Amino acid sequence: MGLGSIVGTGVFVSLGVAAGVAGSGILLVLPLAGLLALFNGLSSAQLAATYPVSGGTYEYGYRLLGPSFGFAAGLAFLLAKCASAATAALGFSGYLLVLIGVSPRPLLLVTGGVIVALGVTSLVLGGIRKSNRVNAWLIGYTLAALTLFLVFGLPAAGSALADLRADLATGSGGAAGPLTRSSFLQATALLFVAYTGYGRIATLGEEVRAPRHTIPRAIWATLAFVAVLYMGVAAVALGSLGPKGFSEATLQTAAPLQEAARVIGTPGLAHLVALAAVTAMLGVLLNLILGLSRVVLAMGRRGDLPASLESVDVGSGSPRAAVAAVGVTIGVLVLLGDVRTTWSFSAFTVLLYYGITNLAALRLPPEARLYPRWIPLLGLVGCLLLAFHVTPAVWIAGSVIVLGALGARAVIHRG
Repeated sequence: MGLGSIVGTGVFVSLGVAAGVAGSGILLVLPLAGLLALFNGLSSAQLAATYPVSGGTYEYGYRLLGPSFGFAAGLAFLLAKCASAATAALGFSGYLLVLIGVSPRPLLLVTGGVIVALGVTSLVLGGIRKSNRVNAWLIGYTLAALTLFLVFGLPAAGSALADLRADLATGSGGAAGPLTRSSFLQATALLFVAYTGYGRIATLGEEVRAPRHTIPRAIWATLAFVAVLYMGVAAVALGSLGPKGFSEATLQTAAPLQEAARVIGTPGLAHLVALAAVTAMLGVLLNLILGLSRVVLAMGRRGDLPASLESVDVGSGSPRAAVAAVGVTIGVLVLLGDVRTTWSFSAFTVLLYYGITNLAALRLPPEARLYPRWIPLLGLVGCLLLAFHVTPAVWIAGSVIVLGALGARAVIHRG
């Protein structure tokens, strides 16, 4: 589930978005974003091992920090991941259109995105076991196609490293301008989101056996694998297209790896990569809807969302009302359709979410800790630093929404 949640929009879209900010510098940014993700993942792991319940940081915030922090975490998670899910639906539509040779016009992108969002929602309504089997097939094909992309594109990776050395020597950067401290941190924030699917593991704490053992192991393995995969894919894409070409392909077609595969020139590789993107986006949608619906379930139980959302189907074990609500919300967000804005908004709100995660981990009693306190402390500092290095309009809007919702909640509960 962790691999299915991460290997999707991050590798097929966000690498190109970040290349527009930091150019070949993303090869330096990726390890830093992965390290921050590891700190946050370890905080999530020890919290999930101690409190193996649906809801993730929403529940941890309530139990360790208080209702306001818990509600803020739940809201931030819903905002971040609904935006990510809408981006994945649009990405699916874009890569599919490219695969079948149709120009990805806005109306076609949106229509395809809505259809796939509602279709995956129907699948998740059947329960987690059926969803997990489908997820295994989807991620299996995606990883096989990306492996071929890396093998045939390996000669291009060397030129990407040469470009990085030249950029560092001259101070040049991405399509947006020179590589500066601000652009470096902004790219780190954008790429941190590309790692954050590990949170889906923690939100499924009620539905796995031996969570204290299983969840930390799954997070470690997932992040290690994905970090290596991202570095390889970024190097090949940068070497094939150059930083500017990588960024422009992302903005113009939403299918940059398909364009990189076309430049590599191996017969059939571009089609295999485009099909891998389609399967990956399906996997991302599947896992996002699973995770989001479990947070909605938890918020319904506490009265922060309508009580009707807390019902669980006896036969499938699925919170069907929560799943349906999430699917409809994603379908509505797809209609907005601006991938760059939704990805930046997701970055800001997910950094807030994991800031609260680390703060909750700092409050764990000594006997419940799996890792030293400096890990959640560094995670907290990193999240707060990066959250306000996204586009100002995005973090201002996100702050207003979260603070406004907290104020409305206080008024309702006081009444």
